[in-house]
Amino acid sequence: MSMADRDGHIWFDGKLVDWRDAKIHVLTHSLHYGMGVFEGVRAYKTVSGTAIFRLAEHTRRLFNSAHIFQMKLPYTPEQMIEAQKEVVRANALESCYLRPIAWIGSEKLGVSPRGNTIHVAVAAWPWGAYLGEDGLAKGIRVKTSSYTRHHVNASLVRAKASGYYVNSILANQEVTAHGYDEALLLDTEGYVSEGAGENVFMVRDGVVYTPDVASCLDGITRNSVITMARDMGLTVIEKRITRDEMYCADEAFFTGTAAEITPIRELDDRTIGAGARGPITGRLQSLFFDVVGGKSDRYASWLTPV
Repeated sequence: MSMADRDGHIWFDGKLVDWRDAKIHVLTHSLHYGMGVFEGVRAYKTVSGTAIFRLAEHTRRLFNSAHIFQMKLPYTPEQMIEAQKEVVRANALESCYLRPIAWIGSEKLGVSPRGNTIHVAVAAWPWGAYLGEDGLAKGIRVKTSSYTRHHVNASLVRAKASGYYVNSILANQEVTAHGYDEALLLDTEGYVSEGAGENVFMVRDGVVYTPDVASCLDGITRNSVITMARDMGLTVIEKRITRDEMYCADEAFFTGTAAEITPIRELDDRTIGAGARGPITGRLQSLFFDVVGGKSDRYASWLTPV
């Protein structure tokens, strides 16, 4: 089914419109120059009804991204929170993926965005396991890309920006063309940064490691996993990680709103650990799905009923 041709409603500049009518002009500034900001958010069917996972944090990051790019959003965070809830309700979705996005309009072209209006939309649709249900259970095959992740002074990496994902697309295309499931990218100094659309973790001798956020997205699922792991009594260390450290890890996994917690069974044709989902990955994954399913009172504040 085409993303453009389906039934439903999209929140578009302050009101719900028919899905097929949510359109922009071909001379929209962001379409030409890539300056737009967006979020990936998930709503889950919980024991108490549908709820959105870490909605406040995702909305805060959307506004931070816009602030970094000097894009003044014409709505308040509270309005955007309500818009995301409204879209889920309007489309009668029990579980779904949400895409809030802000872009620069079509009043004028040229590198400078000044003189253009800022527009905002929110769409929501059912989307299952991003890297496959089989990947969630058994793990995926990953290849280090020849493309380097953004330099912190070339791209302002705290922003989740539309144009930055060209780097992710190139890396993903490069490795999936050769039969791998996803790409791993290194930073400009050769250290592990993140996946094409995910943060990355490894486990060695019972300790959980993840790269610091110098060159990677400050992921909300990443933050959730760090919190849950520490609450389990695990040590979590944020540090520079080399590619060969990952080869010798006992376990490794990706995290992200779309990817959730996906084990990595192989990196660069080298088996990670036992070549299957490891025990710590399994514990974190199990807790995560309990949390998003509304089965954990400890993390109930992470869920916003729609």
